[in-house]
Amino acid sequence: MEGIKDTVLNVIKTLDAKRGGEAGPGPEDVLKKVLTKKELGHIKINYFKKGVVYVNVDSSSWLYQMNLHKEALLSRVKKDSSAVKDIRFSIGDIK
Repeated sequence: MEGIKDTVLNVIKTLDAKRGGEAGPGPEDVLKKVLTKKELGHIKINYFKKGVVYVNVDSSSWLYQMNLHKEALLSRVKKDSSAVKDIRFSIGDIK
């Protein structure tokens, strides 16, 4: 299944670039760059819609931790990707 997901994401990025959209790094790439390895082990980027990145976390304690650092994280992400307006965290499956 991961192969299909990667293929669909690549097609969407290609179509967006042809349409004149932002050709820079996607929200997933930017988040992976600014988060630590420990944080990346407890989250999964669910989807990106209308400037909002939806992220699943694996426990309530990590939800609290990520919400504490949300503003600092959001400012670092906005420096690299102007498409991101907000980040929303929720408890969910990270597999």
